[in-house]
Amino acid sequence: MKTLSLFIEITKMDPTDYVGFTFFVGCMAMMAASAFFFLSLNQFDKKWRTSVLVSGLITFIAAVHYFYMRDYWAATGDSPTFFRYVDWILTVPLMCVEFYLILKVAGAKQSLMWKMIGLSVIMLVTGYFGEAVYQGQAALWGAISGAAYFVIVYEIWLGSAKKLAEQAGGDVLSAHKILCWFVLVGWAIYPLGYMMGTEGWYNSFIPEGSIDVAYNIADAINKIGFGLVIYSLAVKKQAA
Repeated sequence: MKTLSLFIEITKMDPTDYVGFTFFVGCMAMMAASAFFFLSLNQFDKKWRTSVLVSGLITFIAAVHYFYMRDYWAATGDSPTFFRYVDWILTVPLMCVEFYLILKVAGAKQSLMWKMIGLSVIMLVTGYFGEAVYQGQAALWGAISGAAYFVIVYEIWLGSAKKLAEQAGGDVLSAHKILCWFVLVGWAIYPLGYMMGTEGWYNSFIPEGSIDVAYNIADAINKIGFGLVIYSLAVKKQAA
């Protein structure tokens, strides 16, 4: 009965409910991307198959969570903060793993992978603390989360990941640069959303409000875009 009531609420969703619409579109887009990545695995050898598989896992995990977030929004009208962070804590570290996988050709070590994973976990856990647990200290937790984000940005733009990409050169370097732009520009929407959703000194120039629509669009672009960059690189390398 509960499932039926949720279905009825979804089918009667207000046509002007753009947030609900983007939850639905995000779910379907990432589900379609997952099917595409998984069905293309057989065309790659073992060296690149793992990278494409991880791309499919990222969008599949996101699609499942967006299914639940869509239902939660339809039933309550509240932002599904908990589900969103559960999605991010699984998918964002996997996106960081993609850097390691494409840089293995240049000799990337597992220490790089674990460093990126650790930074992403710190970024997300502290972000959740500030947004949902210790809301009175949102600015402090947000600063810690932001610091971890900027260390990731430094690592891929100027640090050891950048040096490895330059050693690899060619298609790997080009793909690395595109992924770097995704992190710098595409991921920037998340700290902005954090500041809009919490109270702190930054509210003097960033107004409070919900940006679920922007989150949903950014999630789809970032996760599917990441996967398509990896897929394109794998296709080029496979042909070579």
